[in-house]
Amino acid sequence: MNRVVRVGNCSGFYGDRLSAMREMLESGELDYLTGDYLAELTMLILGRDRLKNPDLGYAKTFLRQAEDCMGLALDKGVRIVANAGGLNPAGLAAALRTVADRLGLSPRIAHVEGDDLLTRIDEFGFAADPRPLTANAYLGAWGIARCLDAGADIVVTGRVTDASVIVGPAAAHFGWAPDDFDALAGAVVAGHVIECGTQATGGNYAFFTELDDLVRPGFPVAEIEADGAATITKQPGSGGAVTVGTVTAQLLYEVTGGRYANPDVTARIDTVMLSREAPDRVRITGVKGEPPPPTLKVCLNALAGFYNEVVFVLTGLDIDAKAQLVRAQMESNLPRRPAELEWTLARTDHADADTEETASALLRCTARDPDPDVVGRAFTSTAVEFALAGYPGFFVTAPPGSGTAYGVYTAEYVAATRVPHIAVLADGTRVDIPTAPITRALEPLPDPGGPAPLPPGQTRRVPLGTIAGARSGDKGGDANIGVWVRSDDEWQWLANTLTVETLKDLLPEVEPLSVTRHLLPNLRAVNFVIEGILGRGVASRARFDPQAKGLGEWLRARYIDIPTVLLEKHT
Repeated sequence: MNRVVRVGNCSGFYGDRLSAMREMLESGELDYLTGDYLAELTMLILGRDRLKNPDLGYAKTFLRQAEDCMGLALDKGVRIVANAGGLNPAGLAAALRTVADRLGLSPRIAHVEGDDLLTRIDEFGFAADPRPLTANAYLGAWGIARCLDAGADIVVTGRVTDASVIVGPAAAHFGWAPDDFDALAGAVVAGHVIECGTQATGGNYAFFTELDDLVRPGFPVAEIEADGAATITKQPGSGGAVTVGTVTAQLLYEVTGGRYANPDVTARIDTVMLSREAPDRVRITGVKGEPPPPTLKVCLNALAGFYNEVVFVLTGLDIDAKAQLVRAQMESNLPRRPAELEWTLARTDHADADTEETASALLRCTARDPDPDVVGRAFTSTAVEFALAGYPGFFVTAPPGSGTAYGVYTAEYVAATRVPHIAVLADGTRVDIPTAPITRALEPLPDPGGPAPLPPGQTRRVPLGTIAGARSGDKGGDANIGVWVRSDDEWQWLANTLTVETLKDLLPEVEPLSVTRHLLPNLRAVNFVIEGILGRGVASRARFDPQAKGLGEWLRARYIDIPTVLLEKHT
């Protein structure tokens, strides 16, 4: 058995770079190539696909990639694991076999199922409103491992956790047992780093201006060892960079506190140690694991109605008065008022601007209703009809269109023992995967306490991002913002300054919401979980940035008093 198993990633979401699978296979040695294609929003998209055609419900782009690369992967002995099966892993496995037959290839194709609970929502008493279109439990890695142990060349799954497509190959390679919690936790952390693809190699990185060659970042590779320690790297000659900073940023993405629960293990993010081993090589050590919780998270998605918007451009003087006029005209003349009608004025205008665009503000009118006709032509025609009867300089950003369906997300939890986890091997044999032998209820870690504050001294009011990085993202209706710094004295300042109260002062939209702060001293990071900022999930489009991707960058752009002694190293 090799001391290290090399696991690459070629997809971080449904719609990622189509050529990445071939690029990863051609550019360096791998044992496994994995892909993450699913997100909460993706499950809703696949649910709508399945409504149109029951044979669909999987990531069609993966099938195209496999058709292009299946022979190459077999020639190189690289085994492929992906959660691209979505709502129909058996259907994707059958489609892959059809492709293989057409190509004259004979890969052993297996799949994992059991996560789809849609037909059991009444049994579980899920109180989702409206009725769900999809209902999927997050399974773990052991079904994948069992398929690989039986010789599968390709394994496709439904809704497993993102890291599981990496944990499964490592567990199979090293023969880990279900209670090898430290090793499993290390693989979960490595999986979490690479599952979002190029976010580990410089994509969406706060300090991107310090990196070279970001025109086409390469996809990451995790070299996982028998005890769960790992080195994050990328294929030789590929773009981007792997640094302690890029790995830190991804570790903070879409997590809560120091405990990161997965179906097979709870990984202790607060124990992670990062070190630079060489250029483009960052080593992860020290990860501790604990038994997983006794429950599995279930993602429920439903179609809640229809959505439309019109964006009015307001140019020059009297912006507020122009906005008031638009609102009065629209609301007084709509044939039927939508169930939800929201107005947002973005003051992007500047006084005495030297371009028309910078002299303009944007007024967004958003409508939602269960009836598509209410947010369709009846809504958009009202906006257009006042083009010659409204404010001076009237125009909109795009021609009005038809309403589109939108969804809502609900999270539920069920006992793991009530959810089937089935490995369907390449020969058709069905194997039931047992639940974790030991579980432990998930509890927040006690506050580890911050470092001593810096001695008093002179400060200067500058953007927080002058010294701090951030990464933000969505978790259902919640969002997280992870903020980190790169030296011990900066950590002394950050931990003692960036409190929940300070965050709310800096981000007024957050002020009425419940916010929890978690300290992660090993990463010199604070992580904030903001409840309810995304309404009922990404698909509900509750705010301007529905996935909270820019929330961390907004925070970095806010001005705060920073000690001059910390700023000197950045001048």
